[in-house]
Amino acid sequence: MYPNLGSLLGLGALFRLASASFEGNLNYQSPSARSSHVNLGLSLPLITSRTLKRSSVAYQPSELNFTHGVASGDPYPNSVILWTRVAPTAESDRSNVTVAGTVELYSHETEKYVKADANPICVEWKVWELQKGYNGTVKGPLRRSGKAYTTSDIDFTVKVEAHGLKPWTLYNYQFNVCGSNNSSPVGRTKTAPAENDEVDEVKLAVFSCSNHAKGFFNVYGNAARKDNHDYVVHLGDYIYEDASSGPRAHKPANKLFTLYDYRTRHGQYRTDNDLQLLAQNHAWIPTWDDHEFANNGYRDGFSALNNTEASFRNDGPSISVDTRKINAVRAYFEWMPIRQVDLDDNLRVWRNFKMGKLLDLIIIDTRNYDRSITGTGNNDAYIEAIRDDPSRTLMGGRQEKWFFKQLSESKQRAATWRVVGNQIVFSRILDSKGKLTGTDNWSGYVASRNRTLQHLYDNNISDNVFLSGDSHQNWVSDLAWLGTKPYDAATGSGAIGVEFAGTAVTSSGSSGTIATVQKATKTKVDNNPELQWQEGYYRGYFHLSIKKSKIDAQFFGSPSVATRNGWDLPLANFTVLAGDDHLQRPVGGGRVEAGSLKGGKTVGTNVTLDTNGWKWETVGFEKMFVI
Repeated sequence: MYPNLGSLLGLGALFRLASASFEGNLNYQSPSARSSHVNLGLSLPLITSRTLKRSSVAYQPSELNFTHGVASGDPYPNSVILWTRVAPTAESDRSNVTVAGTVELYSHETEKYVKADANPICVEWKVWELQKGYNGTVKGPLRRSGKAYTTSDIDFTVKVEAHGLKPWTLYNYQFNVCGSNNSSPVGRTKTAPAENDEVDEVKLAVFSCSNHAKGFFNVYGNAARKDNHDYVVHLGDYIYEDASSGPRAHKPANKLFTLYDYRTRHGQYRTDNDLQLLAQNHAWIPTWDDHEFANNGYRDGFSALNNTEASFRNDGPSISVDTRKINAVRAYFEWMPIRQVDLDDNLRVWRNFKMGKLLDLIIIDTRNYDRSITGTGNNDAYIEAIRDDPSRTLMGGRQEKWFFKQLSESKQRAATWRVVGNQIVFSRILDSKGKLTGTDNWSGYVASRNRTLQHLYDNNISDNVFLSGDSHQNWVSDLAWLGTKPYDAATGSGAIGVEFAGTAVTSSGSSGTIATVQKATKTKVDNNPELQWQEGYYRGYFHLSIKKSKIDAQFFGSPSVATRNGWDLPLANFTVLAGDDHLQRPVGGGRVEAGSLKGGKTVGTNVTLDTNGWKWETVGFEKMFVI
């Protein structure tokens, strides 16, 4: 018997509806559209056919959980990315269908996918505006809602873009399993100001280098509870790829190579309560550093795996550099609330955010996008010999041109500030013998730094603020082109901006006691005219208050990440006045809690705020790290 026409039409309508719902989940197009890269994208018609073959959702709502909380990110004036994961288990999926390298071009193969774990789950999402009432913030009108599906193909993650929102507005959002009250936690997010809006203040909380095995993510929780920022900027090393053991041992227990490995590690990090809290209530603007892939990455490899046959056979489970990168990229875009701004460019995370007339936040990738060879632990003499080579590049030609264009266009549109989010320390750091230190930061790529400084100076682009992470220490410097442009360290005259480089959330810093670390920081400050403050003992983060007249930077430390606690220690405060292009003198008001301050005093009080009980106490801990 043949189906009647009405049945066929009904199936056609159902196919279109299901296909549209899958397309609403951005993870089915991330990191690349299938039409452009068949090995990286997912076949929407194929996945939709699985849904129709099963005719209904395979799991009952009671069998599903929102396993890793909710998150939002990459705010635009009229939209924001919303993220969650809904699954029958917290365990990541072991399938690698999304990165399989043997899929035939325009393949019509269906059977192996039909037999795969095809359990499409229907998820509804909604966004409503927060409004001020007599009793504080109250629930406002529903602004947007939608529906999406997810399957094991993308590790049960859901990532949607909520369109049609109002600029510079607070919203709540929530997911639920379709047709049920099985709901996620309620999240809070905020859209960006419109490009030409007059904005009084934008506040950022800046983080980097969060190693789960090294300690508890206390500073995430501290910032979340203080709730004094609009957006979170994470400069990378959000996860680590190593096989660390201990009380907070990494999962899986091995180094990361496969898609399952990277998915599992992302999932483990999102079980941390403080990370979940910060992700739930604040929109993130993240970028990656090297450890989202592997240590000290560059165009053709990493410190412990490169594109040679010997390395392929000896340094991993017979997985090539390129395959490892594809696995890392796939998992990152599944698990992070980040936009893919160019579907034809799998590795691109460099992007910009125009936040009213106040600032342009320019995020660059100095790690994984067409980067020349870096220090790998066994080639330091070679990198030392070529660090001045004019052909060496941190970003590749395409990204570098884009970066310089963003700086110029920001000046042309009369934005007050240019804030550059980058992974590694930009400023020149000399050792006690006057030699450049580091081959894996901007000092290992002198030509890239010189080209950047030349573009700023030659085009009179002022009011620049570089944000940096990676080093696991705090560094605050005037941006100066020493040896090429005049600079007065006493007044800051001659600089073209400032750099705020933050310590790690948990990753190891300088070894030793507070006293021995402080002695080392004094040597660094004394050896470098542009370096105004350096501190290496505490784990922490920093907060930026960006106004038209000035930027205030506050650095905070955690006195210990060996236990979960809410202690938040103010370390130092700095101000940059608009038009000055250097730190306000006296730097740091002449006094800091820790580290060494050029021309100022260090007065350690240990007077610390408990963000759990909102009391100030004098505290001290014998142990900084879990391991």
